[in-house]
Amino acid sequence: MTIEAEVRPSRTAPPRAPQPRRPRGEGAGSGRATALWASLPADLAPVFRPHTDALTRVILTEIQRQVPEYARPLEGPFGQVIVRGVREAIGQCLDNLGNPAVSQENWIGVFRHLGRIEYSEGRPLDQIQTAYRVGGLAAWRFIAKLGQSLGLPADLLCVGAEAVLAYVDEISALSVQGYRAAQARAAGTRARQRRQLLGLVLSEPAPAPQAVQGLAGAAGWRVPEEVVAMALEPRRDQHRLTPPALPAAVLADLESPQPCLLAAAPPEGLAALLRGWRVAVGPRVPLAQAAMSLRWARRTMDLSVRGILAPEPVLHADDHLTTLWMLADEFLISQLRDTCLAPLHGLTDKQRSRLGQTLLAWLQSSGSAPEMADRLGVHPQTVRYRMRRIEELFGDRLGDPDHRLRLEIALRAAELLT
Repeated sequence: MTIEAEVRPSRTAPPRAPQPRRPRGEGAGSGRATALWASLPADLAPVFRPHTDALTRVILTEIQRQVPEYARPLEGPFGQVIVRGVREAIGQCLDNLGNPAVSQENWIGVFRHLGRIEYSEGRPLDQIQTAYRVGGLAAWRFIAKLGQSLGLPADLLCVGAEAVLAYVDEISALSVQGYRAAQARAAGTRARQRRQLLGLVLSEPAPAPQAVQGLAGAAGWRVPEEVVAMALEPRRDQHRLTPPALPAAVLADLESPQPCLLAAAPPEGLAALLRGWRVAVGPRVPLAQAAMSLRWARRTMDLSVRGILAPEPVLHADDHLTTLWMLADEFLISQLRDTCLAPLHGLTDKQRSRLGQTLLAWLQSSGSAPEMADRLGVHPQTVRYRMRRIEELFGDRLGDPDHRLRLEIALRAAELLT
């Protein structure tokens, strides 16, 4: 019985109306190609199978001609995988002819594996998708020419064309899955390594330089001589946010209760990169003192949250060193304040405030009543009256330079903490 006699219209699925195309790379395919191949006569398989080697060569030649990334000798692991992929694709289609129950497991694994290899080889995802499209068109031209030489009906060839296109979509989607899975695993590993490196650099006592260098190499971080740590104000939604696109030079932990960054310098456009976050930048220090930079960055953020420093999107500890120094130990500063300002304790809150402001203005100026009055926004006579009261309360201590220094520190701290 000849193939022409065996292929009857009653056994051939009618050409299907054009369907909306699934975007390439989304999902693993709906099995449409399987249904189309299965609708074709099983007797076509032994006719086309002897041409497998020739079809493989045609597909590989066309891919290498049109896709430069694959234009190299098909040798070693690279060649084996590519050749196996093409042969698997052809074999799967032939096995599927007239057989909707053919196993899908093997070819699904092959094309996912091809996607993983593409990622490990460092090629962009669109290269393998282009190769599939080029290979699919080459395969169809070969099949159409052979089918015409065999006198196959046009409607049957139309179904074959649709099956080829659907198959290209499905294997492309499988490779995208493999590529993205490998990408996600690599990203997860790299992210863990970078968080581990950040924890190591910020540990106390400072880690050995060799330990930092070893982990930095694996994490893709160039070790700088000096760093700045950046403390971030925690956000309630920080665990649900998409991680910001920070430069590779920045180590980041945005998931912990005390999120932070570390880099040789704050990245350009820090506020825009971390939109919605508030950032406090610590002082620049040698790498071994990174924990110290973070400590002062966090202290800067704490003072800002408490309203002692302005609630700006980005604060720099270097701009507030005096405040940070004065409030470095709030217990001691409160003791100094209570001791130095004891003469004011018996007054009302309003009296203490006015005399304290006047005393600070006197300590910070030449003592001229008009100058003090201008600074305080009151009449010079008011200043003179207040100063007489201050002299009564503090007496000879106002003439002691050391006591005047302690008074000024205590008054400045009181202003900040009020």
